[in-house]
Order: sequence, then C-alpha cells, then structure tokens
Amino acid sequence: MPITAVETSVVSLPYDMGGPHPRFAGQLWDRMETLLVRVETSDGLVGWGEAFGHAAIPATRAALEGIVAPLVLGADPGDIEGLGRRVAHATHLLGRNGPHTYAWSGVEIALWDLLGKRAGLPVWRLLGGAEPPPLPAYASLLHYYDDLDLVARNTEAAWKAGYRAVKLHETTRDAVLTARTVAPEASLMLDVNCAWTPPVARDMAASLAGDRLFWLEEPVFPPEDTAGLAGVRARGVPIAAGENTAGLFGFKALIEAGAIDYAQPSVTKVGGIAEMVRVIRLCQAHGVTVVPHSPYFGPGFVATLHVAAALLERPMIELLWLEMEPSPFDPWIRARDGHFAVPRAPGLGCDPDPGLLARTRRGEPVRIERR
Repeated sequence: MPITAVETSVVSLPYDMGGPHPRFAGQLWDRMETLLVRVETSDGLVGWGEAFGHAAIPATRAALEGIVAPLVLGADPGDIEGLGRRVAHATHLLGRNGPHTYAWSGVEIALWDLLGKRAGLPVWRLLGGAEPPPLPAYASLLHYYDDLDLVARNTEAAWKAGYRAVKLHETTRDAVLTARTVAPEASLMLDVNCAWTPPVARDMAASLAGDRLFWLEEPVFPPEDTAGLAGVRARGVPIAAGENTAGLFGFKALIEAGAIDYAQPSVTKVGGIAEMVRVIRLCQAHGVTVVPHSPYFGPGFVATLHVAAALLERPMIELLWLEMEPSPFDPWIRARDGHFAVPRAPGLGCDPDPGLLARTRRGEPVRIERR
C-alpha cells in the first residue's frame, strides 16, 4: 500500500484580532492561511498534515511540490523514520531548517494520521498516552497592537473568556504593566520575536525582572545565538525559545548553553511528530519544560494536541487570540472555557469538513502523483 499521491492546498480565512491587522514578512496579514498536505495510499486511505505556514507558504509549497513529495511517492507510508532519514539526507545541502524541513513536517504529520487510521488508534495512543482530559490553553495575542488601550482590552477579554495565561507580542515594559492591571492574576508572557541585540535584551530583561513574567520569549536576534540568550537568562527572567530551532541538535545546543527555561518545538517546523517527540524526551532528560509552539488552525495544531496529551505532564497549548469564520477543522481548533478537547477517533481524528474545505480553499489544489 505505497504512497501514490501528495496534494497541497491552502485554506484562507478572514479574521478579527481585536485591532488593526499587522504586516508580516512585508505583507498585510489580514487572512489566516493554512498549508494543507494530503497524502494518499494505493488502497485509497488518506492522511492529513499541515506544513508551516503563514507568509512562508509560497516557499514551503514549492519545496513540497518540487522536491519532498517526489521523494516519498512509492514509499511505504508506515516507514516514517526511514522516510525522514531519506528526505533529510536528500535535502541537507538545501538547509537544515526552513522550507524543506517545513514541507517534510507536513508530510510526516499526514503519515502519522495514516498510521493511526490503519491501526484504528488515535495518535495519542500510538505515542503511549492515556485517554486525555481537555488541555489548558493560553491566549497568544497577535503582534503588535502598539496601543496600550488595545493591550488592556484584549488581555481583559482573554481573561474573561477563561484563559488563565496570556501572551503579549509587544516590545515595551509598559505593555506588560498595562496587561497586569487588567488581569492581575494571569500568567503573563512577553514574546518580542527576536527584537533585540544581546546588550539591549539584557537591559530589557533587567527592567522586567520584578514584573512576574511567566517567560520572556525569543529576546535575541539572531535566534540561534545561544550564548546571547544565556546572558539574558542570567538577568533573572525565565526564557522561552525554540520555534525557530533546527531539530534535536538545535535544542541540544540551547540546553547545553543554559539558554532556556521553556522549550517551544513547533511540529510544523521542526520535522513533524517524531522529531518533536525526540525534542521532548531530550528536554525531559534535562529538566527543561516543554510548551509547544502552535499558532495553527489545521492538522498541525491537532497534532500538537495529540503529542502534548501523550507526553507532557502539564501541557499548555498556544492559540492565537482572534475571531475567525467557520473552519474545515472545527471543532478541534476552538477552545471552550480556555481548554481544548483532544480527538478520540483514529489517526489525528480531524478530517476536514468537505463543504467547508471547498468553500474556504484559495485556488485549486496541486496533486503530485506517482508515475
């Protein structure tokens, strides 16, 4: 039952983020777009995955359709480890992080969906987990409001909606203090998206040291500057990072440098579920807490739920704070009272609604078939 086809498509949905839409990688970010990967086998079974994503979609899709998909056509879909090695070796000269890794991540997630469907088991069970309760979430406010009134309004709204933890995408201490005034009991995180050089980041961390931040996220540019991150961490604020880290050995470097308190592997970027599991095991062996990066609205998000439910003792799931039209992957991408249900059906348990998929898709799908 080899892989006979890989198909890509993009779901595009308008959204309201509680403020003006930002620009992301030079583009107006006024639609939430998801790059879907559909993998089909010779017996007609279908698995769904998601590859990163957002402004990276054109590059990731090109890597997927031009290189990664042809590498997996005709292969055994259950040989996830072997295929991962094949793709990694074939693409390593093209970069150990970025579009080709993102593309493989989407295929790999779909292979786990297929594996679970064929076994009649949900992914969390394949990973050795027990039947999970709803998982607590934190509200990740989109960047940057740059307006303290909007920071206050959205933080308060997230708290009232049941989120006990809220992440700001801002770059000022004033934003943290403003959020604290409207949600004094909330766990507050600050993600600055690699805004500062290490000297500036150290000064900012020192100024934030008494503000009870749950963590300061990616304070240093470039993100792979592990020594710079360690220097910021020494100023007394817990540090979170990892969404831009290249796989297991990237996280190994962060841990060995003493750079992080919270590791944030991203299943659609790091190489899929198997690589995410390896990262989690490494972090657990070194006493580093894992809080996955998951600003997605498709199979990548649902894969995060499965992995967190199976492997994390105290999971906490990131969800972008926004209002969005009905999605093909409802209800699994929607929180209720600040928590997410985990699917019980085989595989990921989140096959898209066909009508909504057709209605929300941007353009036509591209199908790469075995010849």
